[in-house]
Amino acid sequence: MSSQATAPAASSSPPAPPAAQKDGRTNQRSLGRRLLGRPEIGALIAAILVYLFFFAAAPSFRETSALATVLYQASVMGIMALPVALLMIGGEFDLSAGVAVTASALTAAILSFQLSMNVWTGVFVALIVSLAVGAFNGWLLVKTGLPSFLVTLASFLILQGANLGVTKIFTGNVASDSIADMDGFDQAKKVFASEFTIGDVSFKITIVYWLVFAAIATWLLLRTKFGNWIFAVGGSQDSARAVGVPVKFTKIALFMGVGAGAWFVGMHLLFSFNTVQSGEGVGNEFLYIIAAVIGGCLLTGGYGSAIGPVIGAFIFGMVSQGIVYANWNPDWFKAFLGVMLLVAALVNLWVRRQATRR
Repeated sequence: MSSQATAPAASSSPPAPPAAQKDGRTNQRSLGRRLLGRPEIGALIAAILVYLFFFAAAPSFRETSALATVLYQASVMGIMALPVALLMIGGEFDLSAGVAVTASALTAAILSFQLSMNVWTGVFVALIVSLAVGAFNGWLLVKTGLPSFLVTLASFLILQGANLGVTKIFTGNVASDSIADMDGFDQAKKVFASEFTIGDVSFKITIVYWLVFAAIATWLLLRTKFGNWIFAVGGSQDSARAVGVPVKFTKIALFMGVGAGAWFVGMHLLFSFNTVQSGEGVGNEFLYIIAAVIGGCLLTGGYGSAIGPVIGAFIFGMVSQGIVYANWNPDWFKAFLGVMLLVAALVNLWVRRQATRR
């Protein structure tokens, strides 16, 4: 008995393709998950809560003049927090950043006054000195392999002692001489410490510089090859080196960026107050790091943004001035800031965990 195979009937339409199987790699994340994946989202939530808190607790905090003061406080710290944050994303941090600001201002003030030179000469020499300090920190780090904690702690102590010792040698006291009547002072003051008015409220020019520098840092991180290098060396410098990233150049450049920030803030302080106290700046390095951490940067490197430290500095400005406007005891400021740091770290941890959940 034989069987004959029959051909299937021709179909008028082609068979439907099999349904594509989805897995965790191809699933599209929701908008909420994508937002939670941003490093600065935790800081933004905290900033909104802090603002609403002081808005309700301190009626004078609601005035435009109060906002101008808050923005000024935030801008002075935020300008330095930006290069510090980039350095942290690159896997390092700088404990000498606070006293480096004072060293830059003292260099410009003492050189200009003692040599009776135009203040712009002191300004440019101070820039060279600040960049040299940053380059030395970076070079010593990559040359020896020592942790940045030890390298910059040594720089912190050297600069702290030099600020006081050199100032006493040239001035006989702990502060630089006033340079308010020297050639070039008025022009330099317009560049580094001028004000502008909106309505009847005066704002410091540092607010504009702060936002411009934040935009430049964001572009640098997200749109340039150097930004990729920063994330690469912060994530794993050995892996970065293996794929051709110039690790030594990147780290030295980041430390020099901190030096440039210290120079700019130092010039602002000098031309705002005409003189500089040699003991200023001690402890400010922790405030810069706090602003970066609150803004979502990791101490371990490889993660963060430039917008985060902007928000972190704004939180600092709100807290420092909000306590005053609320008529609270300012002695509690550091305790409040410590609580904010801990809460921000926990919020950022929660945000990152939520962002990575499927």
